[in-house]
Amino acid sequence: MTTMARKLRVEYGGAIYHVINRGDRREPIFKDDEDRRRFLATLGEACAKTDWQVHAFCLMPNHFHLVSRRPKRTWRRG
Repeated sequence: MTTMARKLRVEYGGAIYHVINRGDRREPIFKDDEDRRRFLATLGEACAKTDWQVHAFCLMPNHFHLVSRRPKRTWRRG
């Protein structure tokens, strides 16, 4: 069985994106509240470095969602 990679995301400066990331086999990606705090701190650093704007987020035990706007095409730099 061959798998096909998804197509690359089309990037637009100023666009709003829904970003999701899930753990392998839907396993937890956060151990505890400290893990979630570290994730948010790291996300904040990436936003400061790249001018990303996070409008909403949801952290679940095995995945997260972000609603993010990027003034420039900078996904790959974060």
